Amino acid sequence: MLSRPILIVLSLFILVACSTVEKQHRTVYSNNIEPDNAINNNQQVYPDSVLRVATLNLAHGRKDNFNQLFVGKKSHESYLNDVVDVLKQYKPHVVALQEADAASRWSGNFDHVAYLASGAEYPWRTHVSNAENWLFSYGTALLSGVPLIETIQHTFESSPPTLDKGLVLAQIEWPSADKDQSRKIDIISVHLDFSRQSVRDKQIDEIMELLSARNNPTIIMGDFNSEWLAEASAIRELATDAHFITHEPDADNYNTYEDKRLDWILITKEMEFANYQVLPDTLSDHAMVIADIRFNGN
Repeated sequence: MLSRPILIVLSLFILVACSTVEKQHRTVYSNNIEPDNAINNNQQVYPDSVLRVATLNLAHGRKDNFNQLFVGKKSHESYLNDVVDVLKQYKPHVVALQEADAASRWSGNFDHVAYLASGAEYPWRTHVSNAENWLFSYGTALLSGVPLIETIQHTFESSPPTLDKGLVLAQIEWPSADKDQSRKIDIISVHLDFSRQSVRDKQIDEIMELLSARNNPTIIMGDFNSEWLAEASAIRELATDAHFITHEPDADNYNTYEDKRLDWILITKEMEFANYQVLPDTLSDHAMVIADIRFNGN
């Protein structure tokens, strides 16, 4: 017989899975993103034009607990403070987040993205709730220590019974090696469906359609719910069809979720990885991935 907590969670899952999330605008464009003036601007320098990025599936701020419904607000804050400490230690310029909650009843009723931005001192951020109803509001986000010039918030087409997923894109200017010139670069935080490859394929198509109108060097980070060696791989599809590369895709020492490598950082071929690591810190049920990236020839 299932325990009472599991029955509660299953009942809530059925309830939210059957709920309707109204999206008047699945794609929202914004320009001239203003910083949060309440946050100190401790923008990091670019040593040798290296851009440090990080990605983490926050798991709704529950760390590695079974479900966020059974985690109190104080514990949520404590777990997010652990993320803040790691961000302060490694100092990525841009951070991609998935399963990132706005104020939600099931995760402490406060904005987790704003909390991290304030604690780790990231004045610029963009956050879209790809799934929301009376119980929750969550999605994808980017935190940045450098100005965001343009943002795109996009929710993928609905795929019941699983909840909506999506992405946020932000454009920054990235200094070149001589520091006298800069180049625009698109950075994306994305979360793909966990249950069906057919849905992930459609979501990859939406990403490629969105990028088809843009010609900037691009970094895509997030939880792809896909491994390189899977028979049908979203990561391999992006690398093949959209000309992205990733770091050592066949390696078996970059697992991010139990014994699987589901969280990735991909870059277009104008760039290269100077460093790539999966952190050992327990911040969620996923591991944080950090990479140092530079333009080829820098």
